[in-house]
This record gives sequence, C-alpha cells and structure tokens, in this order.
Amino acid sequence: MNFSSRLLELAVDEFAKLPGVGKKTALRLVLHLLKQSDSEVHSFTQAIDKLKSDIKYCRTCFNISDHNYCEICSSVKREHGIVCVVEDTRDVMAIENTNQYHGVYHVLGGLISPMEGVGPADLKIEGLIERVKQGDIQEVILALSATMEGDTTIFYLYRKLKEYNIQISTIARGISFGGELEYVDEITLGRSIATRVPYERNVG
Repeated sequence: MNFSSRLLELAVDEFAKLPGVGKKTALRLVLHLLKQSDSEVHSFTQAIDKLKSDIKYCRTCFNISDHNYCEICSSVKREHGIVCVVEDTRDVMAIENTNQYHGVYHVLGGLISPMEGVGPADLKIEGLIERVKQGDIQEVILALSATMEGDTTIFYLYRKLKEYNIQISTIARGISFGGELEYVDEITLGRSIATRVPYERNVG
C-alpha cells in the first residue's frame, strides 16, 4: 500500500495493530478522523488517554471499573453468595445482557494455555480461592468458553475448589465446542446459565 504521507502511514500502522483491523479498514478509519473537526478528534484521543490512565480493576472480582470496586460487587441487590467465573470483561457483558443472572463475578483475565505460555499463576485464580476461603460463597459457576483451553481451566479450578464446602457448577452445553461466550446469542447463553449443572457429573 503506497501512502502519500508518512504521517498517514504511521497512523494507519497504529490502527492496523488493533485486533480484526486490516490495513484497508485502518486507512478508512484514519481518513474518517481527518474529516472530523479538531474538537471531535480531541474528544476521541482524550477518551483513549483517559481509558489508559484512569481505568481501574475491581479489587474484588477484577472486572474493569471506574472505581476500586465495580458496580456489580457494590450492589446490595446482587446475590453475593453466587460467583460466576469468566475469562474477561466481554463475558461479563454478554451474561449481563441475558438478564438471567443476578450473582456476582470473578474475572480470570484469560485461560490456561500451555501452548501460549499462560499458566495458572498468570490468572486471577488465587483471588478466587481467597474469596471462597472467606466462607460467604455457596456456589461457583464456571462459565468459560467451550474450548480446549476453557475445559483445561475448568478442570484446574475444580481441583482447587472441590475441597471447600461449595457447589461447583458449569453452564449447560447449549454452546457448541469451540464457541466463545461473547459470540453466543443472549437466549442460548441465558438458558445455559439458568440450566447450569454440577461439574461433578462431568468428572470421571
């Protein structure tokens, strides 16, 4: 791709680093920004700057938040004895959109993946164990993607949690193997949460 401007090329290269954005899409986005007013471009860049500088992670569940504790963990209307374990914030948003779940969450920040060099120590697993140790949790729902990495992480968590006096559940397999939660339609995901099953049934 030939550029008439080095500045244009540098901006396109930066946009193209975003997931799912190729050079043609990046060029279209950059050209769109060039057509905007100075105030609109300033608002855009300021939002990105503030996102990076001011964003926080909830001290309880590790979800992305504006404050030290997220709105879900701070809400007295949530069932704090039920914790839904998810991979990342996108999964929290997907489950919240179903309006079928009223407990709280725990965001791992990824999945165990030896091929990519991600081990248990790289995830927020110890934080989950500490929450369970406090004794206020009755059920942990392992709502992870139906992939090899997801199943590996579920099995590891089950081994760590089974010694505690809690119910350990997984979402029902209305989700095909290889599917990620953020791409599942709300009805299917909602039913999977509502019809969750004890994980012990899946373990030999």
